Amino acid sequence: MRLSSWHPILITGVACVASFHLYRASMPAQADPLPKTPNHIAKAEKLNTDRFEGPRIQVALLLDTSNSMDGMILQAKRQLWNIVKELGEAEVDGKTPRFEVSLYEYGNDGLPVTKNYVRQVLPFTTDLDKVSEELNRLKTNGGEEYCGAVISDSLKDLEWSKRDGDLMALFVAGNEPFDQGGVSYKEACAQARQKGVVINTIFCGNKAEGERTHWADGATLAAGRFFCIDGDHSVAEVPTPYDSQLVELNSKLNTTYIGYGAKAPAAQARQSAADQAAGAEPSAAGYMASRAQAKAGANYSNEEWDLVDANKKGTVKMETLSKDELPQELRDKSVAERKQYVEEKSAEREKVQKEIQETGKKRDAFIAAEKARAGGPDTSLEGAILGAIREQAKARGFKFKS
Repeated sequence: MRLSSWHPILITGVACVASFHLYRASMPAQADPLPKTPNHIAKAEKLNTDRFEGPRIQVALLLDTSNSMDGMILQAKRQLWNIVKELGEAEVDGKTPRFEVSLYEYGNDGLPVTKNYVRQVLPFTTDLDKVSEELNRLKTNGGEEYCGAVISDSLKDLEWSKRDGDLMALFVAGNEPFDQGGVSYKEACAQARQKGVVINTIFCGNKAEGERTHWADGATLAAGRFFCIDGDHSVAEVPTPYDSQLVELNSKLNTTYIGYGAKAPAAQARQSAADQAAGAEPSAAGYMASRAQAKAGANYSNEEWDLVDANKKGTVKMETLSKDELPQELRDKSVAERKQYVEEKSAEREKVQKEIQETGKKRDAFIAAEKARAGGPDTSLEGAILGAIREQAKARGFKFKS
């Protein structure tokens, strides 16, 4: 066919393609689908990490889930929100650091022997309700506990910060010899030092046994701390006169969340489930009070699914959201009305958070006085983790408000 005969067709085709791309460009951006596997979660979290340029505290929890560790796992489930609450007090150069948590389990017969009985439960994430959800899913089962293997995997697979001054801390907890398995713990600890990752070892047993089975040596090799805790110790929140008020404030806080995008339904369900899990514990008011304090802190942020946090962080524009991405109460509102609604909820949240923080200070003072009266060392998982993080963070220039 001669050029003159198909030239008009070519022009028409080009015009159609151009129109299609203009149409696609005008379409509102759709939210990413909910991550369903550790790899998908890792990719989503890496994108967030790449955008974040501030200080970080990265904590990897490596928990032995063999038969004898039920007590320690229970402590981890119950004490998460106290740890989050305390770390919300940290700052460096006037900035609040971003708190990222990763979770591994090891030593469980239900895990593949080809993986050395090691499983990455979560990559580094800021979704603390997701961490709570996964902690509550952990089940114990007899197995071989290979500390060297789980440390090596976490160093290799996680997106550790490369920013000077950030705190990168790994906590490995268990009760079997530290040198078991085919991966040398000494080599793994040497790798950690090269990356600037501090390894803190938590032995569930007495000090002499922990030293004899190389748990102390592992911490020394990686510039960390060695702890001995009572893995079977039943930890209960100290009841205070402020608990019921904080429980009520937590309910008010929940009414300020505005879910948007594809991730919102599952994320809001996780938030509700974490509240229910705290409320199902013995001394439920105390656990819920701790969670309320954590939710009022800087580390509890949900910009990926909550419009209030997203607007505050500048990660979303109301003009670009389609009706399908919005909750029912905003779909028929104008852009200006949507913005006003979000601003009103934001102001409401700030007010509730301030009330929680003020009441929380009174609660913390009451608990500190009760613990001082009781005396004795803190042999809990929470005490080990917070003691190490505070010490190691201060060495890197972090400060704590209390």
